[in-house]
Amino acid sequence: MTMLTMAKALNGGLRRALEADPKVVIAGEDVGKLGGVFRVTEGLQKDFGEHRVIDSPLAESGIVGTAVGMALRGYRPVCEIQFDGFVYPAFDQIVSQAARLHYRSRGLLRMPIVIRIPYGGGIGAVEHHSESPEAYFCHTAGLKVVTCANPADAYWMIQQAVASDDPIIFFEPKRRYHERAEVDESATPAPLHSARVVRPGTDVTLIAYGPMVKTCLDAAQAASEEGHDLEVIDLRTLRPLDLETVLRSVEKTNRVMAVEEGPRLGGWAANLVGALAAEALHDLDDAWVIATGETPIPYSPPLEDAFLPGVGDIVAAVKKLSAW
Repeated sequence: MTMLTMAKALNGGLRRALEADPKVVIAGEDVGKLGGVFRVTEGLQKDFGEHRVIDSPLAESGIVGTAVGMALRGYRPVCEIQFDGFVYPAFDQIVSQAARLHYRSRGLLRMPIVIRIPYGGGIGAVEHHSESPEAYFCHTAGLKVVTCANPADAYWMIQQAVASDDPIIFFEPKRRYHERAEVDESATPAPLHSARVVRPGTDVTLIAYGPMVKTCLDAAQAASEEGHDLEVIDLRTLRPLDLETVLRSVEKTNRVMAVEEGPRLGGWAANLVGALAAEALHDLDDAWVIATGETPIPYSPPLEDAFLPGVGDIVAAVKKLSAW
């Protein structure tokens, strides 16, 4: 076991992927000499060379467009988008090219691209630096969308994503980059596209991913002091969705709360509740969505704290659910 931050765990996972396959390359703005804004790629260019860890121009459409061409020639490119809100210039390349080429070629072509995106709030940054754009990509057939919530998953999931033959959007919760936990580098990882019950419970099922998993675990601990026994599920993958793990929990608790940092309208959480209403209507007594408001995220720390879902919001909603 090794104590690692999430940033160091991602670095270690990328290092192992580079070592395992000479066709793996990393490209992005300042990923080489600087090691990335969050230092996730620190030291990799020094050890693997400028032809494997490439400092790109400041052009996200160029980064992803070049990666599409490299993937067609047998490489496994890993693109870093410096901040969540910077991905939009590459939106066309992602949804019109990377997501479709396998289908367009009737399965002849594979598209083994990983697009790493630091996302979410909690760091007091200005707009374009604290966004949650995951719902855009979950809406796109042909993409897989995954997100880690802790260092151990970060270490293994990035390696699994790089080894996949499918285009994967890999969301990294930037507010969790510096949180430490034990990582077993000899473990057998869970399948990439599987959810995990990270806290068993019987009263209400909290469903989250990425940055909100820890928030839900903290809320479950706070609620337990008031007599509420909450189960917490970390989805880990948003597309494809491991609905079976969620349905087993709903059969037990009969109450669901889906928590995300994105806006409620058109968001992932509301979509999941809709799916549960269709698949588990007779098991589902109550459902609740906790999301953000319909404005860009504020960057004043007090306003950001009030804007993002917090422990208090979740515990208050649990009390309402439990009272019905």
